[in-house]
Amino acid sequence: MSIQQARDLKTEGLTDDAIAQYLQTYPDFFERHAALLAKLRLPHTRTGGQTVSLIERQVDVLRERNQGLERKLKELVDVARTNEQLTEKIHRFARRLIRGRTLAETVSAIEESLREDFDAMHSVLVLFKPDALELKALEGRFLRLMPREHADLKMFDTLLASAKPRCGQVRDAQRDYLFGVGNVEIGSVALAPLGPSASLGLLAIGASNTERFHPTMSTDFLARIGEHVCEAITRFG
Repeated sequence: MSIQQARDLKTEGLTDDAIAQYLQTYPDFFERHAALLAKLRLPHTRTGGQTVSLIERQVDVLRERNQGLERKLKELVDVARTNEQLTEKIHRFARRLIRGRTLAETVSAIEESLREDFDAMHSVLVLFKPDALELKALEGRFLRLMPREHADLKMFDTLLASAKPRCGQVRDAQRDYLFGVGNVEIGSVALAPLGPSASLGLLAIGASNTERFHPTMSTDFLARIGEHVCEAITRFG
């Protein structure tokens, strides 16, 4: 049959939907008419507007689908590898805290592990323990001791009320309070309230990279770190 003869056929009832439904109903159609596969031609933009056979087009579609699956698999593997590395770091973190024989040793272990295991060069631990005499000598850049009702903490009321970790950018006043006035190298921050209803304090970790702690990232591991800190500190009353 010539192309002109095909065009002259009556097409009453032959809509795109009808043809598609027929092929779905009889998926073996092209097995029974294998010669058609080599004759059917489809436009293909990748070949400069030239046409390709249906088989070639199917192979191309499958190749694109396979590439998409490979990309998705790589993403899943990357996430799994990252989670495995974080799990190992948290395990080392917990072991350090367990070895702390005093409250002072435990607080020092928290700072050392954050810095050495998590590469957290900018971290702050705020404890609502203003009367913890054995920690007075450690107060400084990392450790702050103050009552929960201190005026400086008003800017964190929303966070503390939620008692849930969060990541992202913070207000300039919050950043300056935690990491120092004018500390522009802090681009993103992870904040973890400590204890039930944030009764123990607040852990803050800053990063120069604005994307290291972004609002959409999971906070499960951050919450786990906060739980370890809380359990380690409350061992000593």
